[in-house]
Amino acid sequence: MTTLLYQYIYLISFILVFLVFFLLCLGIIQYLNSRKTKTEMTKKIQQNGYGQDSLLDTNKFSEQSLYGQKPDNPLISFFSLFSSDTAKSFDTGSSIKIKFLRAGITWKNIDTALMGAKLFFPFFFVAVFIFLRIFVFKVMGEQWIILILVILGLLGFYLPEIWLKQKTDKRKILIFEGLPDALDLLVVCVEAGMGLDSAINRVGKELETTSPDLSREFALMNLEMRAGKQRQDALRNLADRTGIDEMNSLVTLLIQTDKFGTSIATALKVFADSFRTKRFQRAEEIAAKLPVTMLIPLIFFIFPALFVVILGPAAITIYQNLILK
Repeated sequence: MTTLLYQYIYLISFILVFLVFFLLCLGIIQYLNSRKTKTEMTKKIQQNGYGQDSLLDTNKFSEQSLYGQKPDNPLISFFSLFSSDTAKSFDTGSSIKIKFLRAGITWKNIDTALMGAKLFFPFFFVAVFIFLRIFVFKVMGEQWIILILVILGLLGFYLPEIWLKQKTDKRKILIFEGLPDALDLLVVCVEAGMGLDSAINRVGKELETTSPDLSREFALMNLEMRAGKQRQDALRNLADRTGIDEMNSLVTLLIQTDKFGTSIATALKVFADSFRTKRFQRAEEIAAKLPVTMLIPLIFFIFPALFVVILGPAAITIYQNLILK
């Protein structure tokens, strides 16, 4: 009993020491980042004042505030320490940037932090298991130890990718749910005589409360067009950032409509009707799959309880009348 108590004390002490070290590193990184930011802002104010450079910085920070982006994040800076990648930020056309944009993540040095997390978590999980093996699980076969180490290493390596995929799928669902309202608003704005760019800007402002992710994407598209990018390129970037098939179809429709000079209002109205039909069919498909999905918990959890309640008294009665007598 005393040995077991000492083992739990060692385990709790190890966890507390790791938490203190982890929080201390985060605090130091946050202090250094804030100090660096203040120093850079002071130098810009002293050197440039409110000239053209200040205007460029304002545009940059307005784009950052569009996604809730901050210049530095202590957690990302912590994971970046474990990465061997020296890149400051991801490239413009790289696939890793598309993954983070589809997840709605625009933190600085996020690609380096992801690589650092993929290196940190395997060593962390393996170190925790080795500590538990020494002080808690003393009786364990070598085959089980090797198997658990391999599983923990793979889990730690793929855990950031799983987290990123979950955030991406969740954001795609939110954008998909807000797209019908956006299409209806676009139809109303275009039929009222507004241009496509003004209509998209107006719809983005109207969707800030109901669908903030889709609103940010429309706002970023307007920022790109104001910066001098062509409408077709901005629309294609919008489709790449969202990553859903319906947005790709909408972007293709708008590009072809703009190219051939047909009525945008009519095309949007037809697309909105077909999209609502497709959404209704998808809901019917999910509803049709519910009986099959409920079959597994019904068999393994509900039927045994029903058998015990219904057949239990009968079995007790048969046992008392036939076997005991």
